[in-house]
Amino acid sequence: MSGNNYYYGDNVNMHGGSGNTGIVKNGATGDAMDPTLRLAIAELLQGVRELRDQLPQPSAQLIDDSLPVLSADAAPPEERHRALMAVAAIAAAVGAVGQPVAEAANRILQMLGGQ
Repeated sequence: MSGNNYYYGDNVNMHGGSGNTGIVKNGATGDAMDPTLRLAIAELLQGVRELRDQLPQPSAQLIDDSLPVLSADAAPPEERHRALMAVAAIAAAVGAVGQPVAEAANRILQMLGGQ
């Protein structure tokens, strides 16, 4: 993440025009994320992006800090849990406008079984 740019998944930079032979995959090398969990996280991220601009700066910064963990395929369970709890708490604190995001984060926490 850099400034107001968010990167989810692979980021490709080309420097020069020769010898470019592939792409570095920045994802897990083990089991892929469950498709249902992946969809739930994608929906959460969409809601978070919509909510973020309505938040005070400290809350927006905490959201920004949580986004890379939430979008990573292989985030350590304790880091993902911490990020989900932070997002759920911020969304709940802003009231009705944040309710869908809080509910989405709580659904993911349930799917993860309290990890």
